[in-house]
Amino acid sequence: MSDQVQPLPLLDSLRAGTSAPPAASAPPRLVKMRSFGIGEGSTVGISMAAGIAILALWWLIAQTGWVPHLFLPTPSEVINVARSIWEDGYANATLTEHVGASLLRILTAGVIAVSLGIPVGLLMGLNRWVKGVLDTPIEFYWPLPPLAYLPLMIIWLGIGEASKITLLTLAMFAPVVLSAQAGVRSLPLERVNAALSLGATRWQLLVEIVLPSALPEILTGIRIALGVGWSTLVAAELIAANRGIGYMIMSASHFLATDAVFVGIALIATCAFAFSYGMRLLERALVPWKGKNWGLQNTSCTRIQGAMAKLPARHQNGYSPSAQAKKNFAVWSGAA
Repeated sequence: MSDQVQPLPLLDSLRAGTSAPPAASAPPRLVKMRSFGIGEGSTVGISMAAGIAILALWWLIAQTGWVPHLFLPTPSEVINVARSIWEDGYANATLTEHVGASLLRILTAGVIAVSLGIPVGLLMGLNRWVKGVLDTPIEFYWPLPPLAYLPLMIIWLGIGEASKITLLTLAMFAPVVLSAQAGVRSLPLERVNAALSLGATRWQLLVEIVLPSALPEILTGIRIALGVGWSTLVAAELIAANRGIGYMIMSASHFLATDAVFVGIALIATCAFAFSYGMRLLERALVPWKGKNWGLQNTSCTRIQGAMAKLPARHQNGYSPSAQAKKNFAVWSGAA
């Protein structure tokens, strides 16, 4: 055997400027790797552990007497009062009547806020004149707490249901408007140009491109608005109410019934959580592409192509997109 070191084929090929023929080997084995994006992954276990820890801390503080029972009842006392309210009612009304009255007010105000807020937000995002006129008033009153203009609602509308519904509607209106406007503003210009190049009308552009692109922001705004509505409920039911969870809380506070106050707070938190969870499920069903640019792009491409199929009159008149427009759309949509 010779002691001379033999040159490596790969080194010779690099020196010669050519690539060495690949050595025969087994085909590479594909390894499926699981990766998570920022903030992704299940948090159910973490949330359950945090909830148990909070309940344990509450029980410990109340049981040891660090805080008097007048101010912090034990969890068992709150559960017993909740059972009593469920069976016997509270403040001349059953628990179902209190919850039903609050739900009716929230849903009525929510429908009004969404029905008015989405069109206004879309117009503000599409038209600078509308934005210039409405942006300042909305931005001015949006940070104000509802209690600040509660006296005006009483003076203008009296102490009936109109003042309560108006207060809740104003609290929920601004988040819907601002989210719809932000959704329009986040629409990529390439998507609009692609639709216009293929002959989309203004109505088709609004329905097929603008609304689907703005829908994730709109649904998020509605979810935030519902949370704001529930947080405003107690203030709204201060106005000569005789039914409602907020009324029940205020009535209990007048008699220092802290355990009943805790029951009312737990009811509002449960209802707000149920609404928020329902909105999250609705977002997953209506906008499955949320957070995935490829999904939104492919969905928009499908909608653009579907919209173009609804233009028989223009095609019958000899209309067809230019070759450059077709090429631009193919490049943008990934078909090229």
